[in-house]
Amino acid sequence: MTLMSNLLVITLVTFQRSLHKPMYFFIGNFSFLEMWYTTVTVPRMLKDLRTGNKTISSIGCISQFYFLFSLGATQHFLLAIMAYDRFLAICFPLRYTNLMCRSTCGQLAAASWIAGWVSISLPASMMSRLVFCGPNIIDHFFCDFSPLLQLSCTDTWLNEIIFSAVAWTVILGCFFFTFMSYISVVTGRQKAFSTCASHIAVVGIFFGTVIFMYIRPKAKNSSPIDKVVSVFYSVVVPLLNPMIYSLRNKEMKNALWKAVNKLKRT
Repeated sequence: MTLMSNLLVITLVTFQRSLHKPMYFFIGNFSFLEMWYTTVTVPRMLKDLRTGNKTISSIGCISQFYFLFSLGATQHFLLAIMAYDRFLAICFPLRYTNLMCRSTCGQLAAASWIAGWVSISLPASMMSRLVFCGPNIIDHFFCDFSPLLQLSCTDTWLNEIIFSAVAWTVILGCFFFTFMSYISVVTGRQKAFSTCASHIAVVGIFFGTVIFMYIRPKAKNSSPIDKVVSVFYSVVVPLLNPMIYSLRNKEMKNALWKAVNKLKRT
């Protein structure tokens, strides 16, 4: 369902000319990212539940850790860029077309992807150097940071410092930028604030869960409730995002109905 709903959003944004706008370009990027973000954890989880074979190699575990957090970081950057796009569209409508031209949109999207991949490189590299003495049983449904640290029999203080520094910089930095963008929107154009409702809903759900998980005094600390919270940002949010953007957006709904009517005529 997650893959199909996000693929539907990408298809509409690609083939419906009415959606060839900066906002939908970023939504298409976001849906593309969500497809890969879900693929990192959910297929493996479903396989484990079906077969009962829950073993994973060390390389597979570190790879899952890297891809999950790099895509998660990219998601933070994309959400911040989308907030900036709404700020420009609402507060500077006459200059918006020039400020958010096609090349600028492409550069911002590329920058978010590159920043996401690069920012997690050092924490993942440090994680791969840890020694795990056993019993190597992860109390989680994917290779998360805290459960992996708890399995290591070597000193992990440097891993905690580096990961916390990256997490605080990326999560809080993007959250603060997004928050300030919407404060500017409220200050300048209160009536137009309702047009950002879908994006605010996505931001609230995603940032709320990851801040609870990773903005802590000691990142190594974990509790059983962490697994429940992890389900929200790794499984539930990617499923809800395309529904939120579609149901709260008239242009998306109109484009969907046009596509359905066109298929009926053919």
